[in-house]
Amino acid sequence: MNKWFLREPSATSKARLFCLPYSGCGASMYRQWPYFIGDIEVCPVQLPGRENRYIEESYSSYEELAEQVIPNLLPYLDRPFAFFGHCGSALPCYEIALQLIRNGQPMPSHLFISSQVAPHDGPQGRFLTMSDVELYEELKHLIIQMGGAPIPDLIELNLGVLRKDVDANKKYKPIDITKLNCQITAVGWNDDAEINPNDMKGWSECGDTDFVTLLGNHYSFLEGPEELFNLIKSKLVI
Repeated sequence: MNKWFLREPSATSKARLFCLPYSGCGASMYRQWPYFIGDIEVCPVQLPGRENRYIEESYSSYEELAEQVIPNLLPYLDRPFAFFGHCGSALPCYEIALQLIRNGQPMPSHLFISSQVAPHDGPQGRFLTMSDVELYEELKHLIIQMGGAPIPDLIELNLGVLRKDVDANKKYKPIDITKLNCQITAVGWNDDAEINPNDMKGWSECGDTDFVTLLGNHYSFLEGPEELFNLIKSKLVI
């Protein structure tokens, strides 16, 4: 079993959607999503330092994360695939695609970027200036949003991971913005208090990008809204 996945990707799927977890969280945050969206297999990626990998050291930069994850994804990039990242996990999706290009390795058919500004327009977001006390409260709120119980020891365990994620976001400043040769869909949410959909326009400099605003708030994606799934099915060509 590949430790980068909570479940082994199916050998018979027609396409794969690799979903990276939001800052401070693990792959189980996608537990309300189905195993398949039409013919597209949902593959939540488990990052070091989280959940069943809590004893491992978390990454310190998005570049480091991409270097770690790519060799473990390569065996599963043998059919059409895409990445989905929301807020703090959107920029790592871009960096992974960037390194795949530079390495001459398989490229994603699509990047789904949710609630995040382009690399050259950041960093942006409330988390970036929060104290540990404030981040603790945000984690507590997020765990409740995910349907969990805000156990103090669990929050403390995730706080260090969240702090590292925030620091990685702060220092992610690619020297050159490389246009990806895959389609990008930038997904905003009409009631998002964190990122205004209008602030996501910079993604057009990162590749051929279309912009979509869905109904919902910053956390609505966790529930697996049908509108989002229909969008993914319509964009990821198999």
